[in-house]
Amino acid sequence: QVQLVESGGGLVQTGGSLRISCAASGRFISIKVMGWYRQAPGKQRELVAVVTSDGRPNYVDSVKERFTISRDNAKNTVFLQMNSLKPEDTAVYYCNVIAMFQGVGPLQYWGQGTQVTVSS
Repeated sequence: QVQLVESGGGLVQTGGSLRISCAASGRFISIKVMGWYRQAPGKQRELVAVVTSDGRPNYVDSVKERFTISRDNAKNTVFLQMNSLKPEDTAVYYCNVIAMFQGVGPLQYWGQGTQVTVSS
């Protein structure tokens, strides 16, 4: 099992910045991928950004040049720095990890979600 504790989020005006983080704990060997997804009201959950254990990021086109994902492997924590926020970034942001366990294939876990609201 993996426990994910998210923090950050909140309300910000258009053009503002927010940073959200997610700390993972549990009896895993390693975390292969850490990332963030988001879900706006009435829409499907979508990938925002992911980062591999060796630090390679990948972003959805709509957040490139505005969001930066990073991770602290020693603390099993992933961060999402969000700059130049737009109202369309408003959503619940979910932490997602793919963890490796002894004798078991990779398993995926989700955080409880943190609300990000961008006012116009």
